[in-house]
Amino acid sequence: MAKTRGTGLLMAWMDIDPVYEDEFNRWYNEEHIGRLLAVPGFLSAGRYVALRGGPKYLAMYELEDHNVLRSAAFLDTVRYQPSPIDNTMSPAPFLQMGRIDIAAAMEEEFNDWYNTNYIPGYLTVPGCIRARRYLAVEGQPKYLTVYEFENSGVPDTPEWARARSGNPWNARMRPHVRLDEGSPAVFRRIYPA
Repeated sequence: MAKTRGTGLLMAWMDIDPVYEDEFNRWYNEEHIGRLLAVPGFLSAGRYVALRGGPKYLAMYELEDHNVLRSAAFLDTVRYQPSPIDNTMSPAPFLQMGRIDIAAAMEEEFNDWYNTNYIPGYLTVPGCIRARRYLAVEGQPKYLTVYEFENSGVPDTPEWARARSGNPWNARMRPHVRLDEGSPAVFRRIYPA
């Protein structure tokens, strides 16, 4: 069986002028994704449209690890050398992204809280498939959390609200968390259909 989960993630958020939107989506789905999936180390791809938050579009690529983005195959591909489409994994139908920064003085406690207390509470919410965290190798904000959902209403449920406010540690840490503009954002998958 082909590997479908790696330790790297490439995320591309974008807004498009409505005049070019149809052409852009056709190009992205029919050409661009296929080129990237042909690069060794690219494991899967999914495209999403924002239901709340933004920017409007998100492309998420699962990578074996972040060094794939430094490979000759990747660098040649982004120069638009064609390759066939082969997407062997279906990403979740809905995502919620949290793009987060935290003060350096709070970072150790933040990571401990997030990994051992905060995320586990959300994983008990019906419709929440999984959650993964990433550390930016390049760019800001420093942290990204990806929640995969069965439906777009998961973060609107009473169970999600209880997980969010469920204990004193959450209340202590929340004032130190800096969310990026438009975050958290909920996205609906548009590719693969």
